[in-house]
Amino acid sequence: MSNAAEITDSQWESTVLASEEPVLVDFWAEWCAPCRAMGPYVDKLAEEYAGKLKVMKLNTQDNPEVPAKYGITAIPTFLLIKGGEVVKQMVGSQPYDELKKVVEANL
Repeated sequence: MSNAAEITDSQWESTVLASEEPVLVDFWAEWCAPCRAMGPYVDKLAEEYAGKLKVMKLNTQDNPEVPAKYGITAIPTFLLIKGGEVVKQMVGSQPYDELKKVVEANL
């Protein structure tokens, strides 16, 4: 089973921006109940789209630089990044089908 990979501020450029595959990033924190509730959906996407989409999680409490750079002030926030550019931003808990629809539209 594939799970979303944890990344840090220092890995952002090499892991996300330089990726040849689209990347879905889940900005979350351990204390955020809605973020924890989204975890299984994020892991399911990682498994379902393995090889076509990178699915990453960035803990905003431990890694404040990237969220500040992208103006992320609420979590959970999801960024879909393609070719180093944000193509979609979703704020708040999302139904699995909505996340999947956004991913499908950007593969």
